[in-house]
Amino acid sequence: MNKQPGVRGMGADRKLIVLAGAGLVGIVVSWIVSGGERFWANWILWFLFLLTIGLGSLFIVALEHVVGARWSIPLRRVPERLSSLVLIVAPIALLALLSLDSLYSWTSPEALANPIIAGKRPWLNVPFFIARVIACLLLWGLAWWILVRGSIKQDKTRDARFNLRARRFAPLFMIIFGITITIVAFDWISSMEPEWYSDIFGVYIFAGTFLAGLAATTLALLYLQSRGRLKDITRDHMYNLGGFLFAFTVFWSYIGFAQYMLMWYANIPEEVFWYQERIEGAWGPILLGLAVFHFLVPFFLLIPRDAKRDPRFLFWTAAIMLFSHWLDLYWMIFPVLDLGPLFGLPEISFSILFVSAALLWIRFSMTRGADMPAGDPLLSEGLEFRL
Repeated sequence: MNKQPGVRGMGADRKLIVLAGAGLVGIVVSWIVSGGERFWANWILWFLFLLTIGLGSLFIVALEHVVGARWSIPLRRVPERLSSLVLIVAPIALLALLSLDSLYSWTSPEALANPIIAGKRPWLNVPFFIARVIACLLLWGLAWWILVRGSIKQDKTRDARFNLRARRFAPLFMIIFGITITIVAFDWISSMEPEWYSDIFGVYIFAGTFLAGLAATTLALLYLQSRGRLKDITRDHMYNLGGFLFAFTVFWSYIGFAQYMLMWYANIPEEVFWYQERIEGAWGPILLGLAVFHFLVPFFLLIPRDAKRDPRFLFWTAAIMLFSHWLDLYWMIFPVLDLGPLFGLPEISFSILFVSAALLWIRFSMTRGADMPAGDPLLSEGLEFRL
């Protein structure tokens, strides 16, 4: 059963609204003081951060239906609710199209003088770019409607046919997800420097997206439990969630290292310049920080078996991983400004605005439907899961 927000919850909402308002004022001031390029770099950063959390959560939901998992059914409502972030990023993505002239050099006619960019013109042109953005948003919305809206509706209808529909649609979503996350990687990140190309960049962004969804799911689940909700989720359920965090920490690190190693070994000019920009100067320590906090710290924290069951360890590990995912996106996007690492009023204001707005939306989403998929006929089997 859900617990209504109550007076305390309403007070928290008011605080978040005030913070969001302060952040909005700050980004208006930052536009005036710092100019458009830095403004749009922050906008793209937070758009992609919220999008990857939402898509990663939706991927978790679809993965359960694909493999027919039972253990994860009791906690499925958490990523279902988090996946609603794909809905609020739609207007953010459409506004982000205004950044094309500021951050994406391929939009200028002069860029065609570069033969590499000219060769990519069939893909990198504004009308096709906008069409891809709209198509991706529509596909994500459709997937959310089928997988999540249907699950919430099942709480009341108890219609077991939803499980069959979800299981049939989930493999199709995996194809949609693979294509669209690759489009996101190529369009919104790598095309900021259109001369650069990587065969596995889409896989790298997928790894970060899945980890972001897992980390956000872990944090939200532990938060709800601290509020006396989801009491039937056991440490055995948490162990499996911790196992996924551990496994995909290694996978993300492997893909990131493989991409770097292959480019370093081949030493092709149109590949290595991208890494050179992100290693030299003050960007080097940030890359080192990614290696430490995105891999080494969670890797060693999660090696012990008991750590995967310990809520305290899982909470801080997931928090570190979610911050590291943000830092990873920052490291990929901000070097395009050619100003070195920046963290001033614009970055603080954007952080306050988007974090506050996202938490408000998530708090609202946490009131949708029951805390567990109560209409799922396999829920009882999931609750009985023991290792």
